[in-house]
Amino acid sequence: MKQFLIIILLCMPYMATAQQSRVQNLPKYDKQKIHFGFSLGLNTCNFKMEKNVSLYTYDSLYNIDNIRQGGFNLGIVTNLHMGNNFDLRFIPDLCFADRTLEYTFYINNVPARSPTQKKIESTFIQLPLYVKFKSDRIGNMRAYVLAGAQYNIDMVSQAKVENQDKQYVKLKRNDYGYSIGTGCDFYMEMFKLSLEVKMFNGMGNLLVEDKTIFAQSLKSLRTKMFTFSLLFE
Repeated sequence: MKQFLIIILLCMPYMATAQQSRVQNLPKYDKQKIHFGFSLGLNTCNFKMEKNVSLYTYDSLYNIDNIRQGGFNLGIVTNLHMGNNFDLRFIPDLCFADRTLEYTFYINNVPARSPTQKKIESTFIQLPLYVKFKSDRIGNMRAYVLAGAQYNIDMVSQAKVENQDKQYVKLKRNDYGYSIGTGCDFYMEMFKLSLEVKMFNGMGNLLVEDKTIFAQSLKSLRTKMFTFSLLFE
């Protein structure tokens, strides 16, 4: 994800130069007060994890690893034009995300070779509201940055789901935080295509406390997600 962002930033000057010589597509597009679209995205998700140091020291637990997993997003775009360089955007989406926690325990005073994995699956309804700041249009392209607040509802929250593994890590249903991103708008003949990279940082502690070692060894779990999206508007 970071490599893709670097490539976009490096290519912007070259794409802008190339766009200058082309016929301008959709010349009246940005005069629309409201327009709609849809988005398709790929995500990688893990946790910002804070360990319980006291229990981590005195129990049989050796280490906890936080493994990033991939998923995908489907969203609907609603855009309110607020000026030549600003838009207000509401992009609710359905997000499928997986994360894995790996617990390594001591066996006969030696760390086990095979850690115990706790896979956490989530299906989020994400409700973000963004302010989008756009550069001036150069030919058929604009670069932009965006920032905003986001509220997530986990439809298969681990706090309530029935699971064959009785010692699974439970998460709260509701989450909130902030999201920042960058991207490029490309004006095609019939629609606008955007390439976008975003980062969401959850601010709420999702961990549900219980008496299992898997929960007691942690103080907090907060969502961290990177998303690459294609937006068609």
